[in-house]
Amino acid sequence: MLVTVVVHLPAVPAINQEQRPNFNRSDWKMIICELCSHYGLSGECRLGLRIPKGMSCQDFGPTMEKFCSDPKDFVNERQIIEMATFFGMKGTELKKVKLMASREEIARL
Repeated sequence: MLVTVVVHLPAVPAINQEQRPNFNRSDWKMIICELCSHYGLSGECRLGLRIPKGMSCQDFGPTMEKFCSDPKDFVNERQIIEMATFFGMKGTELKKVKLMASREEIARL
């Protein structure tokens, strides 16, 4: 015995270019505060500083939890430094990240 099943699916509307999300890197903006220990859940600096537009802040305090939310994701110091440079960190902020990452790697040995 042969049974034929016919399923009618609703029509899916076409998505035009204006409705399609755009995920270009130029549209993506990250602030240094997202990787800082002084950044609160409310989106404000706990030190009372204004939120910088770029990737620099004199009182930047990096934490490993902001770079790797799961401690098992941490591989080595180089991984964290590569992440920081990808995000656009330079100068003093990058030095603070390097110091934090080297301390973390030593602590895990």
